[in-house]
Amino acid sequence: MGKKVLVTGADGFIGSHLTEALVARGDKVKALCNYNSFGSWGWLDSLEPAVKNEIDVMLGDVRDPHGMYVAVQGAEVVYHLAALIAIPFSYHSPDSYVDTNIKGTLNVLNAAREHGTARVLVTSTSEVYGTAKYVPIDEDHPYQGQSPYSATKIAADRLAESFFRSFALPVTIVRPFNTYGPRQSARAVIPTVITQLLSGAGKIRLGSLHPTRDFNYVKDTAAGFLAIADCEEAIGQELNIATGREISIGQLAEELIRQINPQAEIVCDADRLRPPKSEVERLLGTAEKLHALTGWQPAHSFEAGIAETIAWFRGNMKDYKADIYNL
Repeated sequence: MGKKVLVTGADGFIGSHLTEALVARGDKVKALCNYNSFGSWGWLDSLEPAVKNEIDVMLGDVRDPHGMYVAVQGAEVVYHLAALIAIPFSYHSPDSYVDTNIKGTLNVLNAAREHGTARVLVTSTSEVYGTAKYVPIDEDHPYQGQSPYSATKIAADRLAESFFRSFALPVTIVRPFNTYGPRQSARAVIPTVITQLLSGAGKIRLGSLHPTRDFNYVKDTAAGFLAIADCEEAIGQELNIATGREISIGQLAEELIRQINPQAEIVCDADRLRPPKSEVERLLGTAEKLHALTGWQPAHSFEAGIAETIAWFRGNMKDYKADIYNL
């Protein structure tokens, strides 16, 4: 507590929750938000003034090495979350994922090395594992790039590993499984279903219903980052943040329909189907390694997290376009 920290991607979904948690525990937070002509701070704009006033906001771009040198300067801990995340858009624009996810991570790692940063947490994703070859998925599971997005995240992870091994940069690779909660983009499945239901749609349009996922509530994901940053033994490690519980997309949609509009029905939308070899069929993780090192475990049940998420979306539908397919 009380450390000078940098959060890249602080304007995003997980980044804004992590920033909020860091401020709450007394850290001095510099928040890197993606430069834009509107001067928007993303989801940081929605935080209470008492929280926002404690954040040093910097607009920039992880693709700019000089900007990252400036951003990282003075930080004792760097939480690197900035990334392009949507899988369907990575089919459309893979170059942009290489520039942001690989080159952007390289810029952050180089800056941290030059400044002698004490800790660097690089955010990975469970998508790097691809369809589970065994469950529960631990950190020794092989990698499989089933989308351009996952391929760039694998590359970023391996760059981070190389900086630890080559230059003794104190890096930890943090690998959350599917995170959900307030402020999540409509590109993710839970907001996709919730916003369609809350908009009054009788037919809920989805892609494949059989794949399974391990869902983390966002506050638990943020708590995992904090626990890892406080653990010296985590340096050089790759750590899953997972609940060990899986649910299919179809079961998830049925539960949300039950809670919001039991009259709605699910319709398969061909535009939302991923190429067969790209669809990750099963993700079920274990956070045994993280628990052994830090004691972390999820504090929210899936049911409680979903209830909080629905309640938040009810009050924030103006920020979402439920009638279109968000790539």
